[in-house]
Amino acid sequence: MVGVGVEPHFAIGQRALLVRTPAGNILWDCVPLLDPAVIEMVHGLGGISAIAISHPHYYTSMVEWSRAFGDAPVHLHAADRQWVMRPDRSISFWDGETMPLGDGLTLVRCGGHFDGGTVLHWQDGAGGRGALLAGDIIQVVADRRHVSFMYSYPNYVPLSAAAVERIVRAVEPLEYDKVYGAFWDAVIEQDGKAAVARSAQRYLRAINAQPTNKEHS
Repeated sequence: MVGVGVEPHFAIGQRALLVRTPAGNILWDCVPLLDPAVIEMVHGLGGISAIAISHPHYYTSMVEWSRAFGDAPVHLHAADRQWVMRPDRSISFWDGETMPLGDGLTLVRCGGHFDGGTVLHWQDGAGGRGALLAGDIIQVVADRRHVSFMYSYPNYVPLSAAAVERIVRAVEPLEYDKVYGAFWDAVIEQDGKAAVARSAQRYLRAINAQPTNKEHS
């Protein structure tokens, strides 16, 4: 797997991931800038057979990426159709809760801060232990041992308990050891599935906690 990002830091600074498989490469998420050097590098790695994006914040230049690699299909969840500002023949909407991409790669709808919020499960990732490419639908936090969940990151608005429980249910059947977040250093190297479950319980306890003081002076 190869990371693709922009330096110096641009916008929110996310990086995409190029997942390399025998059947073709999948670009997970997207970055705003596409230049000739990146196109040449990715072609040298085998090009891109398909693009899959976790949620609308990363739609950015998805059409340009598709066209640079032979009109590679862009897989988006149909629940987020309204957020596509530039319709294109390359965009393919999928419905339901999962979509297999082949070679042990599966898109999984979690919801979250968008109705169609999606993660990518890579069965053969992490040396066969399984990997979850989570974008910021499941956000790897600074200690890289926990994750969190938000409705709005810039406004610090949390998700509801029901939304978090839905995310947990969506990924619970999956086997994975490693979790890749949306940013360069946002990776849980091991025991990722337990970290997600543990973090969700911590989150739910916090948002359901009763205040210790009913009145404040």
